[in-house]
Amino acid sequence: MDHDLSTIDYNIKTIGVVGAGTMGQGIAQVCAQAGCPTILYDINPAVLSQARRATEQNWQRAVEKGKLTPRQKIEAEKLIVFTSDIQQVIADLIIEAVIEKLEVKQNLLTELAAFNEPSTILTSNTSSLPITSIAAKIPHPERVVGMHFFNPAPVMPLVEIVAGLGTDPKVTDAVYAMAQQLGKSPVRVQDSPGFIVNRVARPFYTESLKMLEENVADVATIDALLRATGFKMGPFELMDLIGVDVNFAVTSALYDAFYHDPKFRPSRIQKQKVDAGYHGRKSGKGFYDYS
Repeated sequence: MDHDLSTIDYNIKTIGVVGAGTMGQGIAQVCAQAGCPTILYDINPAVLSQARRATEQNWQRAVEKGKLTPRQKIEAEKLIVFTSDIQQVIADLIIEAVIEKLEVKQNLLTELAAFNEPSTILTSNTSSLPITSIAAKIPHPERVVGMHFFNPAPVMPLVEIVAGLGTDPKVTDAVYAMAQQLGKSPVRVQDSPGFIVNRVARPFYTESLKMLEENVADVATIDALLRATGFKMGPFELMDLIGVDVNFAVTSALYDAFYHDPKFRPSRIQKQKVDAGYHGRKSGKGFYDYS
């Protein structure tokens, strides 16, 4: 059945988050804490259990620091559902936070579209893939928009709201308003590889990796010097926090999107880390050893 989406008034109450890794868990925590009924889904029950523990620990720490009252913690806990049944992800707004692979995101959002209303807004937390490309194969692509949070999602205020070529302005407006309701500072961005932050930040990583390749300085020295200039974290510390694999995927995607512009060239050292499974804090080893 055809639906006239031009008459839809996008009223977001319930939120589904797909992918319970570091980003998905953090986004779901933010949504529930802001008073939105939230469903957090992951295909892997072990990842889901870890996300549940992380959420509970984060809220407990917030109570201990006086950032949340015990009652607010209880209310937030009531609002979040953890599930490994994708059929339960029925919501007004769905945010996917899975691996940075175009086909995976397209297939996932298409599956979700099949049992959600045509008015359900489908958003991607992608940091590098074009929203226009993601939306291309999804039913009603005009309701697909980028909603790019930054790690750690409960702490970082910025959210990039990315309109694809065919995104309905009403959808962009609704998602922008929801980001504000979540206590975030949204910024409207046109669909461009890496959007704003990841495009500008790439040389922070690529030049540091190039210096490492050329033996200009070691990891700890480069990090220390950049912290000394005012950065809260050095590039290698930050890559370990984000995930060396995630950072490498974003750089690779930008390198391809900009037709192999040398300034976005991925690093052989970083590729070696990824191949070895040294993905940073989450794996216990990256550029630093956390074991």
